[in-house]
Amino acid sequence: MTESRNSAASTPAAVVGAGLAGCEAAWQLSQRGVPVCLYEMRPEKMTPAHSTGNPAELVCSNSFKSENIENAHGLLKEELKVWGSLIMQCGEKARVPAGQALAVDRDEFSRRVDQALEDQPLVRLVREEVTDLKALLGRHQVVIVATGPLTSEALSESLGELTGRNYLYFHDAIAPLVLTESIDQSVAFRASRYGKGEADYLNCPLDEAGYHEFVRQILEARKIPPHSFEELRPFEGCMPIEDMAARGALTLAFGPMKPVGLTDPRTGQRPFAVVQLRQDNRQGTLFGMVGFQTKMAWGEQERIFRSIPGLEHAEFARLGSLHRNTFINAPRVLTGQLSLADNPNLFLAGQITGVEGYVESTAMGLHAARCAAARLAGVEIPLPGPDTMSGALVRYLIEADPGSFQPINSSFGLLDPAEVPSGRKQGKKERKAFYARRAMEEMGRLEKKEREFWPDVHTRQNHSMV
Repeated sequence: MTESRNSAASTPAAVVGAGLAGCEAAWQLSQRGVPVCLYEMRPEKMTPAHSTGNPAELVCSNSFKSENIENAHGLLKEELKVWGSLIMQCGEKARVPAGQALAVDRDEFSRRVDQALEDQPLVRLVREEVTDLKALLGRHQVVIVATGPLTSEALSESLGELTGRNYLYFHDAIAPLVLTESIDQSVAFRASRYGKGEADYLNCPLDEAGYHEFVRQILEARKIPPHSFEELRPFEGCMPIEDMAARGALTLAFGPMKPVGLTDPRTGQRPFAVVQLRQDNRQGTLFGMVGFQTKMAWGEQERIFRSIPGLEHAEFARLGSLHRNTFINAPRVLTGQLSLADNPNLFLAGQITGVEGYVESTAMGLHAARCAAARLAGVEIPLPGPDTMSGALVRYLIEADPGSFQPINSSFGLLDPAEVPSGRKQGKKERKAFYARRAMEEMGRLEKKEREFWPDVHTRQNHSMV
């Protein structure tokens, strides 16, 4: 139902942006008895990527990725289902054949989300552009911003005033992340240049022939062209490796792959070039490839990067990319509730928090809505911990190194490591099954506790879907 500005003023909650995260947030608030205004500027003002004014319009792939619970994306879906996720329910009803993945008919999916929100009396759709968050906070007790990677210029300016403009970014220059346990550390050696400080880096050594073959593969790899609205001009320090390689055969060897100050313990000599990996999370389960921002296609990245000595069997928690994306430096400004540390009534959700992907964005919309509803009710609710995929994503957002923060997808590498009985090696399949079982047990406990605050939430969800 569409609402005017004046009648919206008495509504306690507002959600800005009717994408996946915003629609999920509005739905979850309503399921907890909170009246909410969902603001959407389309179709009055369109983005370069959208073609309609419909809620939850999918502008990229129609796939929500794997449904296998022993896959990180599949596990996150199962966690969302525990909370009665609108996006998951509509996705199931609009699904098309896609093997083990959840793929949807775009139009039917968007229609079902729209209809579910239209039929929910506590949700009011306000068709106007939000340009001033301070003014919006004057009309509503809590506000959730879920405007995604193409946040308007005016709203970005307003958000920058509240978060600090230095903590708001407008493009991704992302290097790949590798699961630590998949790195062959009999080849990749720990060292810092010239032995200074701790041996914090893993170094994958290349000889001269291997280096030149690596450069050749990079130059010949298929690249992802930018969209017409993504006129990216990255800083020199964020230059894609293929662009650096095109400047000359030895550019990478004198840039991110320089071997100076490093000695390969297997040979006692300096390698011709090295690929350095730096620990990316506190748990030490993820290492990032230093200086390897890239526009190469994902399949090409996996093939080429696995030719690097020590990475032959690498499992990637995230592959490299370079594209337009509005997001904040979450570790600098967000709390575990996804509210601003300096303004606890303003919450962020979706990709603007620093997650990537449909399901990840949905999960952050759900998490922000639960926390916003709790703030309105004056209660403290149990939050998902790092044994769950949703909790691990939140932990990454608030605990990652703010100096090198970049958006992340869901990955088992974000979870706390599996406990392995002494003297026994755990296989990959067994480990993933353990992660899934542990997460769902934790979600069951959380769901049971939440009923103490909103005892009829799941009953309301079960009777309000289209």
